[in-house]
Amino acid sequence: MKIAVLPGDGIGPEIIAEAKLVLDALGESFEIEEAPVGGAGYKASGHPLPDATLKLAKEADAILFGSVGDFQFDNLPRELRPEQAILGLRKHLSLFANLRPAICYKELTAASSLKPEIVAGLDILIVRELNGDVYFGSPKGIRTSTDGLFPGTREGFDTMRYSEPEVIRIGHVAFNAARKRQRRLCSVDKSNVLETSQLWRDVMTELGKEYPDVELTHMYVDNAAMQLVRAPKAFDVVVTGNLFGDILSDEASMLTGSIGMLPSASLDANNKGLYEPSHGSAPDIAGKGIANPLATILSAAMMLRYTLGLEAQAARIENAVQTVLSQGYRTGDIFTEGTKKVGTREMGQAVLNALAD
Repeated sequence: MKIAVLPGDGIGPEIIAEAKLVLDALGESFEIEEAPVGGAGYKASGHPLPDATLKLAKEADAILFGSVGDFQFDNLPRELRPEQAILGLRKHLSLFANLRPAICYKELTAASSLKPEIVAGLDILIVRELNGDVYFGSPKGIRTSTDGLFPGTREGFDTMRYSEPEVIRIGHVAFNAARKRQRRLCSVDKSNVLETSQLWRDVMTELGKEYPDVELTHMYVDNAAMQLVRAPKAFDVVVTGNLFGDILSDEASMLTGSIGMLPSASLDANNKGLYEPSHGSAPDIAGKGIANPLATILSAAMMLRYTLGLEAQAARIENAVQTVLSQGYRTGDIFTEGTKKVGTREMGQAVLNALAD
Protein backbone atom coordinates (compact mmCIF):
# COMPACT_ATOMS: atom_id res chain seq x y z
CA MET A 1 0.00 0.00 0.00
CA LYS A 2 1.80 3.06 -1.28
CA ILE A 3 0.83 6.42 0.19
CA ALA A 4 1.95 9.70 -1.37
CA VAL A 5 2.36 12.27 1.40
CA LEU A 6 2.23 15.89 0.25
CA PRO A 7 2.68 18.20 3.28
CA GLY A 8 2.47 21.51 1.38
CA ASP A 9 2.65 24.93 3.02
CA GLY A 10 1.90 26.75 6.26
CA ILE A 11 0.83 24.33 8.98
CA GLY A 12 0.72 21.47 6.47
CA PRO A 13 4.08 19.90 7.44
CA GLU A 14 3.23 20.10 11.16
CA ILE A 15 -0.14 18.38 10.96
CA ILE A 16 1.03 15.82 8.39
CA ALA A 17 3.87 14.84 10.73
CA GLU A 18 1.34 13.86 13.41
CA ALA A 19 -0.79 11.88 10.97
CA LYS A 20 2.30 9.98 9.78
CA LEU A 21 3.15 9.01 13.36
CA VAL A 22 -0.39 7.70 13.83
CA LEU A 23 -0.17 5.64 10.64
CA ASP A 24 3.20 4.25 11.76
CA ALA A 25 1.69 3.22 15.08
CA LEU A 26 -0.86 0.96 13.39
CA GLY A 27 1.78 -1.61 12.49
CA GLU A 28 0.78 -1.89 8.83
CA SER A 29 3.29 -2.16 5.97
CA PHE A 30 2.68 1.23 4.37
CA GLU A 31 5.16 2.53 1.82
CA ILE A 32 5.19 6.28 2.43
CA GLU A 33 6.90 8.74 0.10
CA GLU A 34 6.86 12.53 0.45
CA ALA A 35 6.99 15.20 -2.24
CA PRO A 36 6.69 19.02 -2.35
CA VAL A 37 3.45 20.65 -3.45
CA GLY A 38 1.93 24.14 -3.47
CA GLY A 39 4.31 26.92 -2.51
CA ALA A 40 6.88 24.30 -1.54
CA GLY A 41 6.55 22.81 -5.01
CA TYR A 42 7.01 26.23 -6.60
CA LYS A 43 10.15 26.83 -4.56
CA ALA A 44 11.51 23.41 -5.50
CA SER A 45 10.80 23.43 -9.23
CA GLY A 46 9.02 26.60 -10.29
CA HIS A 47 5.53 25.05 -10.34
CA PRO A 48 3.00 24.32 -7.55
CA LEU A 49 2.47 20.79 -8.89
CA PRO A 50 5.91 19.54 -9.99
CA ASP A 51 6.02 16.72 -12.54
CA ALA A 52 7.66 14.39 -10.03
CA THR A 53 4.95 15.09 -7.45
CA LEU A 54 2.18 14.41 -9.97
CA LYS A 55 3.91 11.19 -11.03
CA LEU A 56 4.09 10.03 -7.41
CA ALA A 57 0.42 10.88 -6.86
CA LYS A 58 -0.58 8.86 -9.92
CA GLU A 59 1.48 5.84 -8.87
CA ALA A 60 0.32 5.81 -5.25
CA ASP A 61 -2.70 3.94 -3.94
CA ALA A 62 -3.77 7.01 -1.95
CA ILE A 63 -2.64 10.58 -1.27
CA LEU A 64 -2.45 12.24 2.15
CA PHE A 65 -2.40 15.99 1.59
CA GLY A 66 -1.63 18.77 4.07
CA SER A 67 -2.53 22.24 2.84
CA VAL A 68 -1.31 24.81 0.34
CA GLY A 69 -1.12 28.58 0.25
CA ASP A 70 1.04 31.34 1.68
CA PHE A 71 0.86 35.12 1.54
CA GLN A 72 4.33 35.31 -0.03
CA PHE A 73 2.97 33.76 -3.24
CA ASP A 74 -0.05 36.04 -3.66
CA ASN A 75 1.61 38.12 -6.37
CA LEU A 76 2.41 35.18 -8.63
CA PRO A 77 0.39 34.65 -11.82
CA ARG A 78 -2.74 32.68 -10.95
CA GLU A 79 -1.52 29.55 -12.74
CA LEU A 80 1.55 29.44 -10.48
CA ARG A 81 -0.13 30.08 -7.14
CA PRO A 82 -0.04 27.25 -4.58
CA GLU A 83 -3.79 26.63 -4.76
CA GLN A 84 -3.44 25.46 -8.36
CA ALA A 85 -1.77 22.31 -7.02
CA ILE A 86 -4.94 20.93 -5.48
CA LEU A 87 -7.01 21.87 -8.54
CA GLY A 88 -4.44 20.17 -10.74
CA LEU A 89 -4.48 16.99 -8.67
CA ARG A 90 -8.27 16.83 -8.82
CA LYS A 91 -8.15 17.22 -12.59
CA HIS A 92 -5.28 14.84 -13.38
CA LEU A 93 -6.52 12.14 -11.01
CA SER A 94 -10.22 12.57 -11.94
CA LEU A 95 -11.17 13.17 -8.31
CA PHE A 96 -14.77 14.19 -8.76
CA ALA A 97 -16.44 13.31 -5.45
CA ASN A 98 -15.61 15.18 -2.27
CA LEU A 99 -16.92 13.71 1.00
CA ARG A 100 -16.93 15.96 4.04
CA PRO A 101 -18.41 14.57 7.24
CA ALA A 102 -19.47 17.15 9.81
CA ILE A 103 -19.73 15.45 13.18
CA CYS A 104 -20.16 17.27 16.46
CA TYR A 105 -18.57 15.19 19.21
CA LYS A 106 -20.49 15.50 22.44
CA GLU A 107 -17.34 16.81 24.13
CA LEU A 108 -17.21 19.76 21.70
CA THR A 109 -20.78 21.01 21.84
CA ALA A 110 -19.63 23.96 23.97
CA ALA A 111 -17.10 24.92 21.28
CA SER A 112 -19.74 25.22 18.58
CA SER A 113 -21.03 28.66 17.67
CA LEU A 114 -24.58 27.32 18.08
CA LYS A 115 -26.44 26.24 21.20
CA PRO A 116 -25.54 22.73 22.43
CA GLU A 117 -29.08 21.45 21.99
CA ILE A 118 -28.97 22.38 18.29
CA VAL A 119 -25.68 20.62 17.49
CA ALA A 120 -25.52 17.76 20.00
CA GLY A 121 -25.47 14.52 18.04
CA LEU A 122 -24.92 16.25 14.70
CA ASP A 123 -23.75 13.90 11.93
CA ILE A 124 -23.96 15.25 8.36
CA LEU A 125 -22.19 14.09 5.22
CA ILE A 126 -21.76 16.68 2.46
CA VAL A 127 -21.05 15.24 -1.00
CA ARG A 128 -19.57 17.92 -3.27
CA GLU A 129 -18.91 17.58 -7.00
CA LEU A 130 -15.33 18.65 -7.69
CA ASN A 131 -14.64 18.72 -11.43
CA GLY A 132 -17.28 21.04 -12.85
CA ASP A 133 -19.06 24.33 -12.14
CA VAL A 134 -17.49 27.80 -12.33
CA TYR A 135 -14.12 26.51 -11.11
CA PHE A 136 -13.50 24.63 -14.34
CA GLY A 137 -16.09 25.96 -16.80
CA SER A 138 -14.90 27.98 -19.78
CA PRO A 139 -14.74 30.62 -21.09
CA LYS A 140 -13.47 32.68 -18.17
CA GLY A 141 -11.26 35.69 -17.76
CA ILE A 142 -11.14 39.47 -17.49
CA ARG A 143 -11.99 41.66 -20.48
CA THR A 144 -13.28 45.06 -21.49
CA SER A 145 -17.06 45.12 -21.53
CA THR A 146 -18.82 45.97 -24.77
CA ASP A 147 -22.36 45.99 -23.35
CA GLY A 148 -24.16 45.94 -20.02
CA LEU A 149 -24.38 48.81 -17.56
CA PHE A 150 -20.79 50.01 -17.90
CA PRO A 151 -19.43 49.39 -21.42
CA GLY A 152 -15.76 50.12 -21.89
CA THR A 153 -14.85 49.04 -18.33
CA ARG A 154 -13.17 45.86 -17.12
CA GLU A 155 -15.40 42.90 -16.26
CA GLY A 156 -14.63 39.44 -14.92
CA PHE A 157 -16.54 36.42 -16.16
CA ASP A 158 -16.74 32.73 -15.31
CA THR A 159 -18.90 29.97 -16.77
CA MET A 160 -21.08 27.73 -14.60
CA ARG A 161 -21.39 24.47 -16.50
CA TYR A 162 -22.48 20.90 -15.76
CA SER A 163 -23.11 18.01 -18.13
CA GLU A 164 -25.68 15.33 -17.42
CA PRO A 165 -23.06 12.55 -16.94
CA GLU A 166 -21.25 14.68 -14.34
CA VAL A 167 -24.44 15.07 -12.34
CA ILE A 168 -25.29 11.38 -12.67
CA ARG A 169 -21.96 10.14 -11.36
CA ILE A 170 -21.93 12.40 -8.29
CA GLY A 171 -25.58 11.51 -7.74
CA HIS A 172 -24.75 7.81 -7.57
CA VAL A 173 -22.05 8.51 -4.96
CA ALA A 174 -24.51 10.50 -2.84
CA PHE A 175 -27.39 8.03 -3.10
CA ASN A 176 -25.11 5.11 -2.21
CA ALA A 177 -23.72 7.06 0.76
CA ALA A 178 -27.27 7.77 1.95
CA ARG A 179 -28.07 4.06 1.74
CA LYS A 180 -25.37 3.40 4.33
CA ARG A 181 -26.73 6.07 6.68
CA GLN A 182 -30.30 7.24 7.36
CA ARG A 183 -31.42 6.95 3.71
CA ARG A 184 -32.16 10.65 3.36
CA LEU A 185 -30.60 12.78 0.62
CA CYS A 186 -31.02 16.52 0.14
CA SER A 187 -29.93 17.89 -3.26
CA VAL A 188 -29.00 21.58 -3.10
CA ASP A 189 -29.21 23.87 -6.13
CA LYS A 190 -30.45 27.28 -7.33
CA SER A 191 -32.84 26.09 -10.02
CA ASN A 192 -35.16 29.06 -9.59
CA VAL A 193 -32.45 31.25 -11.15
CA LEU A 194 -29.78 29.11 -12.86
CA GLU A 195 -30.22 26.87 -15.90
CA THR A 196 -27.27 24.79 -14.71
CA SER A 197 -29.14 24.11 -11.48
CA GLN A 198 -32.34 23.27 -13.35
CA LEU A 199 -30.47 20.52 -15.20
CA TRP A 200 -28.97 19.41 -11.88
CA ARG A 201 -32.42 19.12 -10.27
CA ASP A 202 -33.96 17.34 -13.26
CA VAL A 203 -31.17 14.77 -13.39
CA MET A 204 -31.21 14.16 -9.63
CA THR A 205 -34.98 13.68 -9.69
CA GLU A 206 -34.74 11.14 -12.50
CA LEU A 207 -31.83 9.35 -10.81
CA GLY A 208 -33.81 9.14 -7.59
CA LYS A 209 -36.16 6.62 -9.25
CA GLU A 210 -33.28 4.13 -9.15
CA TYR A 211 -33.08 4.52 -5.36
CA PRO A 212 -36.67 4.11 -4.10
CA ASP A 213 -35.32 3.29 -0.64
CA VAL A 214 -33.74 6.76 -0.31
CA GLU A 215 -35.87 9.83 0.43
CA LEU A 216 -34.81 12.57 -1.98
CA THR A 217 -35.58 16.22 -1.28
CA HIS A 218 -34.48 19.42 -3.00
CA MET A 219 -33.51 22.75 -1.47
CA TYR A 220 -32.32 26.10 -2.81
CA VAL A 221 -28.80 26.90 -1.65
CA ASP A 222 -29.77 30.09 0.21
CA ASN A 223 -32.39 28.18 2.19
CA ALA A 224 -29.91 25.34 2.81
CA ALA A 225 -27.42 27.82 4.25
CA MET A 226 -30.11 29.10 6.61
CA GLN A 227 -31.33 25.63 7.63
CA LEU A 228 -27.79 24.48 8.40
CA VAL A 229 -27.66 26.97 11.26
CA ARG A 230 -31.34 26.74 12.21
CA ALA A 231 -31.88 22.97 12.30
CA PRO A 232 -28.71 21.17 11.13
CA LYS A 233 -29.76 17.78 12.46
CA ALA A 234 -32.58 17.72 9.91
CA PHE A 235 -29.93 16.84 7.29
CA ASP A 236 -28.37 13.44 6.68
CA VAL A 237 -26.55 13.50 3.32
CA VAL A 238 -26.32 16.67 1.23
CA VAL A 239 -25.25 16.59 -2.43
CA THR A 240 -24.44 19.74 -4.38
CA GLY A 241 -22.19 21.32 -6.97
CA ASN A 242 -18.66 22.58 -6.67
CA LEU A 243 -19.31 26.21 -5.74
CA PHE A 244 -22.22 25.64 -3.37
CA GLY A 245 -20.46 22.66 -1.80
CA ASP A 246 -17.34 24.70 -1.14
CA ILE A 247 -19.36 27.26 0.81
CA LEU A 248 -21.81 24.96 2.61
CA SER A 249 -19.16 22.50 3.79
CA ASP A 250 -17.18 25.30 5.43
CA GLU A 251 -20.37 26.57 7.06
CA ALA A 252 -21.11 23.07 8.35
CA SER A 253 -17.61 22.85 9.79
CA MET A 254 -18.33 25.62 12.27
CA LEU A 255 -21.30 23.66 13.61
CA THR A 256 -18.82 21.09 14.90
CA GLY A 257 -16.78 23.54 16.96
CA SER A 258 -13.89 24.11 14.57
CA ILE A 259 -12.89 23.53 10.97
CA GLY A 260 -9.80 21.99 12.55
CA MET A 261 -11.91 18.91 13.27
CA LEU A 262 -13.12 18.21 9.73
CA PRO A 263 -11.48 15.59 7.51
CA SER A 264 -12.31 15.13 3.83
CA ALA A 265 -11.92 12.65 0.99
CA SER A 266 -11.79 13.35 -2.75
CA LEU A 267 -12.42 10.16 -4.72
CA ASP A 268 -12.26 8.92 -8.29
CA ALA A 269 -14.58 6.33 -9.84
CA ASN A 270 -12.50 3.49 -8.32
CA ASN A 271 -12.28 4.96 -4.80
CA LYS A 272 -8.68 6.04 -5.14
CA GLY A 273 -8.56 9.21 -3.13
CA LEU A 274 -6.81 12.31 -1.91
CA TYR A 275 -7.36 12.91 1.78
CA GLU A 276 -6.92 16.28 3.43
CA PRO A 277 -8.17 18.39 6.33
CA SER A 278 -10.90 20.81 5.33
CA HIS A 279 -9.06 23.82 6.74
CA GLY A 280 -6.42 25.87 4.97
CA SER A 281 -2.69 26.38 5.42
CA ALA A 282 -3.01 29.07 8.13
CA PRO A 283 0.41 30.63 7.43
CA ASP A 284 -0.12 33.12 10.25
CA ILE A 285 0.28 30.33 12.83
CA ALA A 286 2.75 28.14 10.93
CA GLY A 287 5.73 27.06 13.01
CA LYS A 288 4.08 27.99 16.31
CA GLY A 289 3.09 24.43 17.19
CA ILE A 290 -0.51 25.32 17.95
CA ALA A 291 -2.39 23.93 14.92
CA ASN A 292 -5.03 21.25 15.45
CA PRO A 293 -3.85 17.97 13.83
CA LEU A 294 -7.09 16.05 14.42
CA ALA A 295 -8.68 16.83 11.03
CA THR A 296 -5.57 15.46 9.31
CA ILE A 297 -5.47 12.39 11.56
CA LEU A 298 -9.16 11.77 10.85
CA SER A 299 -8.47 12.24 7.13
CA ALA A 300 -5.93 9.42 7.43
CA ALA A 301 -8.70 7.31 8.98
CA MET A 302 -10.95 8.06 6.01
CA MET A 303 -8.09 7.01 3.71
CA LEU A 304 -7.85 3.66 5.47
CA ARG A 305 -11.61 3.12 5.15
CA TYR A 306 -12.46 4.33 1.64
CA THR A 307 -9.33 3.55 -0.37
CA LEU A 308 -7.20 1.01 1.50
CA GLY A 309 -10.06 -1.09 2.87
CA LEU A 310 -8.77 -1.15 6.44
CA GLU A 311 -12.01 -0.53 8.31
CA ALA A 312 -10.78 -1.83 11.66
CA GLN A 313 -7.73 0.41 11.60
CA ALA A 314 -9.83 3.41 10.59
CA ALA A 315 -12.11 2.76 13.56
CA ARG A 316 -9.07 2.49 15.87
CA ILE A 317 -7.98 6.00 14.91
CA GLU A 318 -11.47 7.46 15.25
CA ASN A 319 -11.92 5.82 18.67
CA ALA A 320 -8.54 7.19 19.77
CA VAL A 321 -9.60 10.71 18.79
CA GLN A 322 -12.85 10.25 20.71
CA THR A 323 -10.85 9.11 23.75
CA VAL A 324 -8.53 12.11 23.57
CA LEU A 325 -11.46 14.50 23.46
CA SER A 326 -13.14 12.74 26.38
CA GLN A 327 -9.88 13.13 28.33
CA GLY A 328 -10.17 16.88 27.87
CA TYR A 329 -7.27 17.57 25.50
CA ARG A 330 -7.86 20.66 23.34
CA THR A 331 -5.86 22.75 20.89
CA GLY A 332 -6.61 26.46 20.94
CA ASP A 333 -9.35 26.35 18.28
CA ILE A 334 -11.53 24.01 20.39
CA PHE A 335 -10.41 25.07 23.86
CA THR A 336 -13.06 25.89 26.44
CA GLU A 337 -12.74 26.64 30.13
CA GLY A 338 -12.04 23.54 32.19
CA THR A 339 -10.23 21.60 29.44
CA LYS A 340 -6.49 20.98 28.86
CA LYS A 341 -4.96 23.30 26.27
CA VAL A 342 -2.20 21.61 24.29
CA GLY A 343 -0.20 22.17 21.13
CA THR A 344 0.08 20.22 17.88
CA ARG A 345 2.70 17.76 19.07
CA GLU A 346 1.00 17.16 22.43
CA MET A 347 -2.34 16.46 20.74
CA GLY A 348 -0.70 14.02 18.37
CA GLN A 349 1.02 12.26 21.25
CA ALA A 350 -2.26 11.99 23.10
CA VAL A 351 -3.76 10.19 20.10
CA LEU A 352 -0.75 7.85 19.99
CA ASN A 353 -1.19 7.11 23.70
CA ALA A 354 -4.88 6.33 23.18
CA LEU A 355 -3.99 3.98 20.30
CA ALA A 356 -1.54 2.14 22.51
CA ASP A 357 -4.02 1.57 25.35
